[in-house]
Amino acid sequence: MTNNLVRIKFYERLNKLASFDYDNIECWQIAEAFNKAQREWFRRQVHGINIRKETPEQSIASVDDLQKFVRSTDLQGTNKKLLFDTTNTPFDYAHFIRLTAFADKDKCKNREVTVYLAEEANVDVLLTDTLKGPDFEWAETFATMHNNQFSIYTNNKFVITKAKLYYYKKPVDIIFANCVDPSTGQVSQADQECEFRDDVVEIIIDEAVAVLAGDIDNFNQYQRNLQNGQRNS
Repeated sequence: MTNNLVRIKFYERLNKLASFDYDNIECWQIAEAFNKAQREWFRRQVHGINIRKETPEQSIASVDDLQKFVRSTDLQGTNKKLLFDTTNTPFDYAHFIRLTAFADKDKCKNREVTVYLAEEANVDVLLTDTLKGPDFEWAETFATMHNNQFSIYTNNKFVITKAKLYYYKKPVDIIFANCVDPSTGQVSQADQECEFRDDVVEIIIDEAVAVLAGDIDNFNQYQRNLQNGQRNS
C-alpha cells in the first residue's frame, strides 16, 4: 500500500479529509502512530497475544503474515573453555526462531548440531545432565542468550566452527517524503512504504487511528478503530 493511500485512510477515518481546524494531523504524527501500531501488532503475533492465541507458524495465516520477516545469518565466534561465544546478533534482529551450530571433533568435521535455547539459570544443571547436556554423538547441545550474543555450550567435548541464526527482523518504519522527523529535525527525502501486505496494513491503520484519536480526545473514533483492530488481529 502506498504512503499516499495510507494518509488518505487516516484522514478519512478521523473525518479530516476536508478539515482546517486546530485538529489537523501532521504527517509526522501519522508516521509515529502507524509505526507504533505496526510494532505492537508484530509483537502480538510473535508472542501469540492475539485474538486467536496463535503463536508464529501455528497456522497458515500466521506463516503468511510473518514469512516476509524471516531472516538467517551466519554467526562467527570464539571457542572458550566450556562454550562458544558468538558475535552480536544482526542490527535488525527482533525475535528468535532457531539456532544451528556446526562442530568438529577428531576426524569428523563440520557436523550440524541442533541447539536448544535454555535459561541462564539452568546452565550448571544442564552441563551435568547426561540427557540434556552437550553431546557430539547425538549432535545436540544448548545455548543461552545475553547481551545480544549467544553462548553455545560444548563442555569441552567438541569445537564449534560457526553458528547459523534464524530470526524475525524488525519491521521497517514508514517514512513520508518531505516530512520533518521530530527526533532529528531533518526532512525526509523519499518515501519508505510499509512492508506488510495490504490486508495487514488495514488492521495496522485501524489501530494507529485509535492511537491518534486518543491523542486528540476523539473518543468515538478511538473506540471504533480500536475495536476494528482488535477484531481483525
